Amino acid sequence: MKIYNTLTKRLEEIKSKNVNIYLCGVTVYDYSHIGHARTIIVFDVLRRYLKYKGYNVRFIQNFTDVDDKIINAAKEQGIKPLELANRFIEQYFKDFDRLNVLRADLYPRATEHIDDIIKLIQGLIEKGYAYVTSKGVYFHVPKDEDYGKLSKKDVNELIAGARIEVDPEKKSPLDFALWKFSDEEPSWDSPWGRGRPGWHVECSAMSLKYLEHIDIHGGGEDLIFPHHENEIAQSESYTCKEFARIWMHVGMLTIRGEKMSKSLKNIEPINQALKKYGANPIRLYCLSAHYRKQLDYDYGLLEQAVARWRDIEHAGFELKFADEEGEAYDAKEVASNAMKMFDDAMSNDLDTPNALHALNELVKYINKHASKETLNKSIANAVKDEYNTMLSILGFKLLDVSKEEEEEINRLIEERDRLRREKRFKEADAIRERLRMKGIELIDHKKKTIWKKLDLGILY
Repeated sequence: MKIYNTLTKRLEEIKSKNVNIYLCGVTVYDYSHIGHARTIIVFDVLRRYLKYKGYNVRFIQNFTDVDDKIINAAKEQGIKPLELANRFIEQYFKDFDRLNVLRADLYPRATEHIDDIIKLIQGLIEKGYAYVTSKGVYFHVPKDEDYGKLSKKDVNELIAGARIEVDPEKKSPLDFALWKFSDEEPSWDSPWGRGRPGWHVECSAMSLKYLEHIDIHGGGEDLIFPHHENEIAQSESYTCKEFARIWMHVGMLTIRGEKMSKSLKNIEPINQALKKYGANPIRLYCLSAHYRKQLDYDYGLLEQAVARWRDIEHAGFELKFADEEGEAYDAKEVASNAMKMFDDAMSNDLDTPNALHALNELVKYINKHASKETLNKSIANAVKDEYNTMLSILGFKLLDVSKEEEEEINRLIEERDRLRREKRFKEADAIRERLRMKGIELIDHKKKTIWKKLDLGILY
């Protein structure tokens, strides 16, 4: 598989069968929004595909649970910062579990790694890359000759364009905080004074602790500079070796052309979007554009994603209930061609738009046979593995019911069939509506009635 590397500006082969991935997670001072969802869904699909291809994947995603934004939000609400952070971490898991995102192998939190952060900062001071002022500890950017290699920014141009610095003790206006002195909670003791860590150093300390080497380091494209640039500077200055081999960045989700951001107050919280559209359509929407391209939060496109998902979902339930005998015809060839198209797309820089096209070709084939009443057991058996594999890799999930619920559904369908034969249509329609209220939609064919499970969390 090849992934575009922001560092080298070219596609890079993933060579090792053991792949360590570190994803910069969210700062937990508010609800996670659809912009976060896009990045995390992309990396969820990457992880699923790598596992499908036989790679051993270790996936780590952090939480930034100490930050000025958290402290300020907690003050406004009259609660402790860590109480606020814990609340939104809990909400994060609710949201992303509903989006069918696989849990990371580890979710390190900055507040649980203060000793590791202090150790890294101390090492940078000893090596001459960091220094202490009356306000904190700073990394001295000009000391790192490679600074700017990720973002392709020139240090001299950055210095020339920097605004007048508010801290006259800084050696360079580009120098960034590793440790900020403060007695305000949350704060911790350190060899230089009580305070809290800077944002950039948190990710370096946590990733260095848990991963000997990072194969893929990821995040949104807005993190390229300064966050990821600063991570590279402090990590490689500390270890004297390559920090991460591939840097993978997801294009921003915009809304009316502006970045979706909590600070701009133009966000769509995930929990609200889930009520409007459901998990599968949101995933489909996020994967409908190549991950490196910006994607605008367009309600029309989301409605299209809902319609596209209904076709995909319909095919799955048609396969489930295909029970008549018959010939497979060209089904195996169609499924094989679709799977090859899907695999080729995914292995080429995670090209999810073309992967979705491959899935759509298979879905059209299934639904065409279903509409013509020619979808038999042989055709279903010939295509269902490829259909299910594509859904699994893309993280789509058909809703299902328990065995007891299925028995009750089948009993009510039989009762409805009897009522229809007796021309008691009003009573038959009442059963349909009763099932719909429970999230079950009936689909009538000439010889049988099948059903599918609806997401009752969506506002229809």
